[in-house]
Amino acid sequence: MVSFFVCLAVLIIGYFTYGKVIEKIYGPDDRETPAVRINDGVDFVVMPKWKLFLVQLLNIAGLGPIYGALAGAQWGPAVFLWITLGTILAGAVHDFSIGFMSMRHDGTSVSELTGQYLGNFMKQVMRVFSVILLVMVGTVFAVGPASLISMLIGKNGGSGLLTNAYFWLAVVLIYYFIATFVPIDKIIGKIYPLFGICLIIMAIGVGIGIFTHGYSIPEITLQNLHPNQTPIWPVMFVSVACGAISGFHATQSPLMARCCKSEKQAHTVFYGAMVSEGVIALIWAAAGCAVYERTGGLTTGLTQMLTDAGQAGTVYDVCTKTMGGVGVVLAMIGVIACPITSGDTSFRSARLVIADWFHIEQKSYSKRLVICVPLLLAGALISQLDYQVVWRYFSWSNQTLAMIALWAASMYLYKNKKVFWVTAIPATFMTAVSITYFFYAPECLNLGTKIAYPIGLVAAAACLVLFLAKSVFKKESGTA
Repeated sequence: MVSFFVCLAVLIIGYFTYGKVIEKIYGPDDRETPAVRINDGVDFVVMPKWKLFLVQLLNIAGLGPIYGALAGAQWGPAVFLWITLGTILAGAVHDFSIGFMSMRHDGTSVSELTGQYLGNFMKQVMRVFSVILLVMVGTVFAVGPASLISMLIGKNGGSGLLTNAYFWLAVVLIYYFIATFVPIDKIIGKIYPLFGICLIIMAIGVGIGIFTHGYSIPEITLQNLHPNQTPIWPVMFVSVACGAISGFHATQSPLMARCCKSEKQAHTVFYGAMVSEGVIALIWAAAGCAVYERTGGLTTGLTQMLTDAGQAGTVYDVCTKTMGGVGVVLAMIGVIACPITSGDTSFRSARLVIADWFHIEQKSYSKRLVICVPLLLAGALISQLDYQVVWRYFSWSNQTLAMIALWAASMYLYKNKKVFWVTAIPATFMTAVSITYFFYAPECLNLGTKIAYPIGLVAAAACLVLFLAKSVFKKESGTA
């Protein structure tokens, strides 16, 4: 259990130390933010810092740090290291960078930021990439809750239309349309803080329940404890995603960047929300390692549970075993409400990416409708595809987007004469993760570790050299 508490302490200390280092590097000041300067009553709306923090936490989290952490726990407590170091050195830096950069550029979306610092080609790539990712996220976070609601109603004696998953999918998509369309402070600003508090309470309850029910959290080992011996590198680093670093966050941070009254709120809102997500992920990873039986040291119990009951069923089981009846209520809130609240902001972010792309102002109802309707229709069509296939491609594209966002942040820091290594190092690391996974994973090229590993490392090194050639080396040659 010592390893768990050390990692928890590192996350908390990291917020107050490394988080302040990152804040000092970017240098927030007292200039007017987009929320004050542009305020349109729809997307640019000033909200208090406590509400910004809770909305940002729920926007970036949902069930990501729970599902991802449980999946990562299959490799054993080695996942604690990735959650802790990934959050402090990469994920929180990533979220702060995009949130701060968005404030400095009129609240613009990540695709436009990428274009400004990595060129027009990357801007076009990110525009398409981010919209596809956001629609996929919104869709998978509609299908899962809809299926679960219909299943629960059926198990409790319900019948007819209320047990039809397609009915609940339609209900969720209609809610998405409303939340995507109306001003951000009307629905999201009012109910998200409540669900954000529920997410935190659920994590605290699970953490306390681990100890009060006599479970023991194993100490960190670098040994691969996955029953199928699926390699830690790169699969665990992609599976955990939201609990350490997630490109999806780069699409969400501009939402709150449009609502911050002061740049000095960035440390709490962006870095702080990601550290909180890391703490939540650490607790759930610990639960996955502690609650289920191991055979021969391998996490056979957890893997079997995930296979038999799925992600939502495993969350329900953990809550029941650690919190009893109260856990059941919190689990229902978690596995139904939390993904829905990430799904609606996914579609909202997609609307804003498209609006920035085609320069469509969003104050008028008609122009919001022009974007919202096709987006939700696309989500309805994607919802008919295989859920597991869509989720696997989301996981890879998620980390690839994080990689690109970090390179854009690195160029921003370089051009503003700041210490760019704080983003360039995690950008290089995530390049290695993303490229290696693409060549290794069965749903991608499926070329095995002997080919994927060297290609991933070479690609990461090449990207770093290219970045330095475009910045530092170019400057030193006198051509910058």
